[in-house]
Amino acid sequence: MITFLIVLAIVGIIAGFVARALVPGDDSMGIGATMLLGIVGSVIGGFLGYALFGTDFEDGAFQTAGLIGSIIGAVIALLVYRATSDRSLRA
Repeated sequence: MITFLIVLAIVGIIAGFVARALVPGDDSMGIGATMLLGIVGSVIGGFLGYALFGTDFEDGAFQTAGLIGSIIGAVIALLVYRATSDRSLRA
């Protein structure tokens, strides 16, 4: 269980950081928010992968396709966050 949480945190940081680098604009987020963005992206990417391909990988191993799906999901989550957040409240 601890290993799963550590891998989830690492993948979350990587996916969140890459998503923030791919989407231009200013996002003042700390490392915790970046990790949360990546974790939400992993959920979105996993859902989209299952919806598109109709299969789930149950071996539990780290996969490159899972990281790519996490990045794509994090980009989607970041775009949704930007579209729904109120920019006028930011300084």
